[in-house]
Amino acid sequence: MGTALLLAAAPAGRGRAMDAASVLPALAAVPPAVLTGTTTATVVELADPLDPQTVLTRLRAAAASPGPLVVCLAGQLHLDRRQELPHLALARTTQATLRYTALPWHWLAGELGARPHGTTTVVADLVADPDVWQRLAAVPELLQLGPGPVLYGRVTPAPRRGEPATPDYLRAWAELWRSGARLPHATLHAEAAAGTAPATAESRFLAPAPPTAAAPQDPHPAILAAAMAGRHGEAAAVAAAWEHEALRRHGPHSAEAVHWTEVRADLARLAGEPARSCELWIAAAEARLALLQRPDDPDVEGAVDRAHHQWEQIVDPARARALGPTLVALRRHVPGRQPGALAALTRRVG
Repeated sequence: MGTALLLAAAPAGRGRAMDAASVLPALAAVPPAVLTGTTTATVVELADPLDPQTVLTRLRAAAASPGPLVVCLAGQLHLDRRQELPHLALARTTQATLRYTALPWHWLAGELGARPHGTTTVVADLVADPDVWQRLAAVPELLQLGPGPVLYGRVTPAPRRGEPATPDYLRAWAELWRSGARLPHATLHAEAAAGTAPATAESRFLAPAPPTAAAPQDPHPAILAAAMAGRHGEAAAVAAAWEHEALRRHGPHSAEAVHWTEVRADLARLAGEPARSCELWIAAAEARLALLQRPDDPDVEGAVDRAHHQWEQIVDPARARALGPTLVALRRHVPGRQPGALAALTRRVG
């Protein structure tokens, strides 16, 4: 049993640089089992979604499914100039609202990176605004999703005027799939790239890098280095992969698994995602309590304090309201060593 997630997104109106949804009929015409290379498959289609949290929910559900996962993605990338991070624009995205209405690219890495190696393929046809295009030239690995998912794709500069770009690279994949030939993904990429390259001379094509030497035993320095260099997607994906390995080896109720949840929480903080960081610190604190650590254990108190601090940094009122009651309940159980912390939190939550 496989899963295919078809996501085509672009802003409405004058901000639309790619007619992303135009490729969905071609992809929908491919038999689901052909998309995933399995005997049966489920297809989830998202056409011009409005809200990044909705996309994240669907992405999470797809990532949690067993068997192979293929994500087909068409859209346009914009750079959050404050964080220097690429985002996939959604239907309501404008440059002014980018951080709140677009999907951060490193969310893809964080969700897909936890899946077992060799089970996830992403096929992306993207246009990039001038800032992303310039950043991609300086940091070729900007869009990499970590060691687990395999990424094939094409990125072209967004057209400055005239008609929006069309997802011809992804459409070429669809046509090859519909031909009935069960070709390896590397071959599909090569043929699609060859067919679209003459029309898009400035294209950058993305494909897996050759195997490299084994990573060092301790992954923490490399993860931190990636995060500090602004490669938050790569850092999140590597941490998620190590968390998945800890879950596999030691189980969900283990100190090893909790440790990697805390690493991911801190990476979310470094990426400027306080809501995600708060959510992960809450999960870490609850997991430590489930391991029968006392409420006054320094590790438990530290996790709750960090969750509280990150909650105070959330600028989206809806996200803050959603996390507030859970944090209050946790703070009642773990009051911590800062006088008045619970009372202050309760007042703010209302």
